[in-house]
Amino acid sequence: MAACAFRPYVKTRLLVDAGIIGYTTCMLNYIFFDHTADIGVEIFGRTKKDLFAHAAHALFDIMIQTAGHKSRKSQVAKGRQIIKKVDGADVEDLFINFLRELLYLFNGTRWVVDHCEMIECRNTRLVATLWVEPYNKKKHSMKTEIKAVTYSGLSVKKFKSGWIAKVIFDV
Repeated sequence: MAACAFRPYVKTRLLVDAGIIGYTTCMLNYIFFDHTADIGVEIFGRTKKDLFAHAAHALFDIMIQTAGHKSRKSQVAKGRQIIKKVDGADVEDLFINFLRELLYLFNGTRWVVDHCEMIECRNTRLVATLWVEPYNKKKHSMKTEIKAVTYSGLSVKKFKSGWIAKVIFDV
């Protein structure tokens, strides 16, 4: 079981292998890019588990601003755990389905994901433990409403030193 806290640690080699940058120091889990009337995100991870956990963080980073950040350990210790099982036809479908489940978790039940731990992550199935807390207007402010996770421009690729995914959110 690998813990995937939201700490930046993606090494430069991943970006170099993908042809994105030259060899310099980089500490990113994801970057945003402009897309007409939408938001695009490029997500990085050393492992597939890391990639999916960073995608969860990116989704909530777009939607929610948390007031008075506490340490992640204190948030996780207080949060409620939810086990989420997601299936897909392939790794791309699984990636979209996972993000859609998280979007429903927020829109349908008003839970905010604080932390994500991937228990199992294959090409067609994942099991994740999510630490969540109820949405609270005093603590969380809405930044951008995401209407949908789209297949448009989707890519999930493995490189020599890690994984890169590209996804567009309809806002």
